[in-house]
Amino acid sequence: MARRVVVALLAPVAWAPPGVDPVGWRTALAEDVVDLLAMLNEVETAVAVTRADRWLADAVIWPGTTVYEVPEPTPNAVFAALGAAPHGPDGGYEQAAVVVGDAPDLPGLTVGKLLRPLTTRPVAVAPAEGALPGLLGVAARLPVPSWLPPLDIDATVPAAVRAAAPRPGDLAVTPAWHRLRGPADLARLDPALDGWENTRALLSGAGRRG
Repeated sequence: MARRVVVALLAPVAWAPPGVDPVGWRTALAEDVVDLLAMLNEVETAVAVTRADRWLADAVIWPGTTVYEVPEPTPNAVFAALGAAPHGPDGGYEQAAVVVGDAPDLPGLTVGKLLRPLTTRPVAVAPAEGALPGLLGVAARLPVPSWLPPLDIDATVPAAVRAAAPRPGDLAVTPAWHRLRGPADLARLDPALDGWENTRALLSGAGRRG
């Protein structure tokens, strides 16, 4: 089996629910995503942050988790950091996925579906569900294809990535999932789903969800 890594990209969060401390909110989201990734089977996990946000990584990682410091919070910067890792080309990994840090109830199966197409396609993306553009995650065989365009997790849509590919079939689009970027996204949270304990507790304390 290919050696694979899933990296949580803990980018800045632009929105927090009214009455919730923005730093506490960002930390809760990140911790829930990191905890979810730590439970995945057959992949290694890591975290990526800018130097200014190293404090956040240190607050939420599990012991032994690799932290990549990147110059900008983009998937491309994460892939470049993997390529510069000291453990051989691309850190010794054959496949990598980068997922956002503001999807606390992300199912492990959705991450698995992001990686699965890499057996036949060089790149896969999962769109963010809802009215806003952006990506939930992107996965690629390593080294990353030279045609992969700059990706903005808050603005890029799958069609833009497909347009850059030599052939439309070079990109797989996998199931979407919601991110927490505005008031409407709170209604997408399912209290019946396991996980997202930190976000759940923060929202419960704010009198919004149990």
